[in-house]
Amino acid sequence: MSETCDQNCSGCGETCSERKTSPKDFLEQPHVMSRVKKVIGIVSGKGGVGKSLVTSLMAVEMNRRGYHTAILDADVTGPSIPKAFGIRTQPETNEYGLLPIRTKTEIDIMSINLLLEDETDPVLWRGPILANTVKQFWTEVIWEDVDFMFIDMPPGTGDVPLTVFQSIPIDGILVVTSPQELVSMIVGKAVKMAKMMNIPIIGLVENYSYFKCPDNGKEYRIFGESHIDEVAAAHQLKVQARLPIDPRLAAATDRGMIELYAGDWLHELAQELEGMIPAGSEPVGTHRN
Repeated sequence: MSETCDQNCSGCGETCSERKTSPKDFLEQPHVMSRVKKVIGIVSGKGGVGKSLVTSLMAVEMNRRGYHTAILDADVTGPSIPKAFGIRTQPETNEYGLLPIRTKTEIDIMSINLLLEDETDPVLWRGPILANTVKQFWTEVIWEDVDFMFIDMPPGTGDVPLTVFQSIPIDGILVVTSPQELVSMIVGKAVKMAKMMNIPIIGLVENYSYFKCPDNGKEYRIFGESHIDEVAAAHQLKVQARLPIDPRLAAATDRGMIELYAGDWLHELAQELEGMIPAGSEPVGTHRN
């Protein structure tokens, strides 16, 4: 270390043992032909809370508002995005790179399941290979004129979430949770990881919040009383949405028809995301054929 060192490693060209690494040093550049305005990560502290569902619904909601949306499926060992959209086609390549699959409503998607011979084939890879695959989805796929990219992250705080946070310029994350009290601890881990990585947290989305009986209109808390307000207050976060248990939504997802499902629970969140696009900047989706 130089005697004149001011601890500002980002502006220093010297190499020394005390050099501090900035998170920005790990950022990977997207494909030279890609153009992505905003990247939103969808995370959860544990599996099975509906993270992929929220990812899909947000991509559909923003797409309906005229934005060109995309989903990068980073949940390599548990990819469910293609199933929700009814996609089975393998991606094509050209001389420049890999092209994402486009859904019926022109949402661009890249998932490991689209590259497997059989969608039920397991992905038996170790952490570094999983993480590198996600980086390749960012650097080698041509994401053309995307307003909002949603990244479906694997649960927890392991190799792949860390790689995404370090390698891709995330503009904000949504943390998906469920009503159980146990979730408060698990959400805390995901939130603290994001804060340690200096990733903005847009807020919380609670799934399985209630079931509304079609016969009497009453709402029933199948998983018990919600603790999301307590969790939000503990971390100074906003509760962005509460999603009910809806058999129609489950059926639409199972049939690969999530783009046809209509629900208004994410409208306010979508409006907040719209505010991330600079004023006077038209969605590129409005100019696409």
